[in-house]
Amino acid sequence: MDAGIHRFAIPTPFRVGRVNAYLIDDDPLTLVDSGPNSAKALDELEQALARLGHRIEDIGLLVITHQHLDHFGLAAILARRSGAQVAALDELAPYLDAFGQEAERDDVYAEQMMIRHGIPREVVAALREVSASFRGWGSKVHIDRPLRDGEQLQLRDRCLEVLHRPGHSPSDTVFLDPQRRMLLAGDHLIKHISSNAVITRPLGAPADFAGPRPQSLLTYIESMRATQTLDVGVVLPGHGVPFDDHAAVIDERLRMHARRAERILRALGERPRTAHEIAQDLWGNVAVTQAYLTLSEVLGHLDVLLGGNEVVEAERDGVVRFEAV
Repeated sequence: MDAGIHRFAIPTPFRVGRVNAYLIDDDPLTLVDSGPNSAKALDELEQALARLGHRIEDIGLLVITHQHLDHFGLAAILARRSGAQVAALDELAPYLDAFGQEAERDDVYAEQMMIRHGIPREVVAALREVSASFRGWGSKVHIDRPLRDGEQLQLRDRCLEVLHRPGHSPSDTVFLDPQRRMLLAGDHLIKHISSNAVITRPLGAPADFAGPRPQSLLTYIESMRATQTLDVGVVLPGHGVPFDDHAAVIDERLRMHARRAERILRALGERPRTAHEIAQDLWGNVAVTQAYLTLSEVLGHLDVLLGGNEVVEAERDGVVRFEAV
């Protein structure tokens, strides 16, 4: 890849497939994202570095784009072996420093969210077990260099602007090289798939957080619109190949979300329904591992419809139902 940046497609055990880690050939030698905590991922990363004449021990800075396992799982091992500084959004630092406890809080919150929106308790219990088993692909890591939204991350030959772009997760961070017009985008923007706007416990909130439901999709749409205004020539995504014309990709994403909101409004029908019932009508009985993703999908678009006064929601006996206006 031009501009001294090399893409490594690292294997993951997840449905999304391989995840991109980017090596920036600068001083310090910088790796953006690490791949999951697995021997296979570590082996392929070492091989990729060796092809460029480097070792893990050469890495001086490790940058994490967001809180999902496939992007930071190896970070602690890499930092321990190389002595590299680890950099991430300041709001994310406490989460990664106590990853096991924070992941448990996420699961408790997601369990409450699923029950509240009509997912049967046996499905919730199964998904909790799956989520707990996934935690081994992550690992707690200490952030030496917390980054503030809007600050500059200075390397020897380039300066990266740190931009917080929540929505896909609360911690999504992109890094803009304005001189080269390159955007290291993590999962904020991907060409071949639409990033899920997963409903996630806010950073720092307790497991029993009882505030308003995070409007992840509306937040994500706002973040995409902010990114659309940037002067970017090429996007380096967290999955898939680099691409240009990011403004057109975002336009298509916004149109897609508008179409999905209309589809969900039609699926709502003429009687009050839970978000889970709507998801079943749209996608049937999906795999347990996808139940929370489809729930987030439906709730996100219901939030769009709520904002347009096209639906209303009401809670009864601890379960929320939605109705077309």
